[in-house]
Amino acid sequence: MSVIRTPSASPSTARAINDRLALDLLQREGPLTAAQLKTSTGLSRPTVADLVERLQDAGLIAIVGEAGAERRGPNAKLYGIVAERAYLAGLDVRTHGMAVSVADLLGRTRAEASLPFDLDVDTELAVERAITLLETTTAEAGANELHTIAVGAPGLVDPATGGLRPAGGLPAWHGKLVVELRRRLGIPVLLENEVNLAAAAEQRLGAARDRDTFVLLWLGYGVGAAVVLDGSLRRGASGGAGEIGFLPMLGPGRLPTATDCDGGFHTLAGSAALCELARAHGIPASPADDAEAAAAAVGYAIDAGAEEFLDIVAERIAIGSAAVTAVLDPGCVVLGGEVGRAGGDVLADRVSRRLAEISPLRTEVRAGTVGGSAVLEGAVLTAMGAAQDALFTPGS
Repeated sequence: MSVIRTPSASPSTARAINDRLALDLLQREGPLTAAQLKTSTGLSRPTVADLVERLQDAGLIAIVGEAGAERRGPNAKLYGIVAERAYLAGLDVRTHGMAVSVADLLGRTRAEASLPFDLDVDTELAVERAITLLETTTAEAGANELHTIAVGAPGLVDPATGGLRPAGGLPAWHGKLVVELRRRLGIPVLLENEVNLAAAAEQRLGAARDRDTFVLLWLGYGVGAAVVLDGSLRRGASGGAGEIGFLPMLGPGRLPTATDCDGGFHTLAGSAALCELARAHGIPASPADDAEAAAAAVGYAIDAGAEEFLDIVAERIAIGSAAVTAVLDPGCVVLGGEVGRAGGDVLADRVSRRLAEISPLRTEVRAGTVGGSAVLEGAVLTAMGAAQDALFTPGS
């Protein structure tokens, strides 16, 4: 009988695995002593001593204090990740402006800024202003350069090119900005759909921390969804998973087209539709019909106890949710975006009750909790993960 032997890891591979194990532990737990690293990793004392020396030489960890300073006798050194080893940036690019956050290697915000844009702004001017804002914010954070940038933008991200696919109604400067950042800076610039980044924030920091499968339903100027299955974000073959604004809703003669989502779920639950509904029910809504106007109308309705309006809004959201759950059965839907945030638990509870009436699949509906910075938070988390993967890999 032959025996199958599993080759053991080479010394260099074993060192790489141990180093990453220790770095991940320091990332999660914060500063630790060598003894604590030994206990948590299960590695021997000499192995821990070697990896601590290697990681110090690489500039990834440093002594940040002492444990047991309140006691007499020798104190154990505390080792922590050098947060200033690299800086990263998250960008939230929207139709009417952008926001930027510069953070250190541990994801701690060092500086933030935002800038509004007119819808018809010149493309070249917008790109230059956006890059200037990024440079200014980077300097304010005390960073000489950035290691990684993550950009969240509306629209489809082409998995083949890593760029935005042209889409009607979206500013041309969005795609040009990503191209120029990559060309000028020569560093990794990651592009992701903004709803996907919001889902990353909710999973790491917010309402979906205990879920590895859920759908984030984005309710703002438009509608969209992010799909997370078994802990992984699903983008689809063409990057279009979650484009539920195009989900046909209104029947023959009112179907969306490949370039226009009118007649789809967007027509039911987008900001313009909710503002029109609000005015029909005597609820004040700004003629701007944007996400802020719809969110304000929903908030006003909750305070005023406008039950009929809220029931209709909840039913519309439940219809889109039912379509998504019928295909994916995620078990949990998180309501995000400006409208989802304004509605909070009140709206989530109404959607949950209506969804249970029209869908046989048990689905929990939760209000997003990250807040208005969800896309920016998700961008920073994405950039941080990429930077850590690069720096925590020996030889990088």
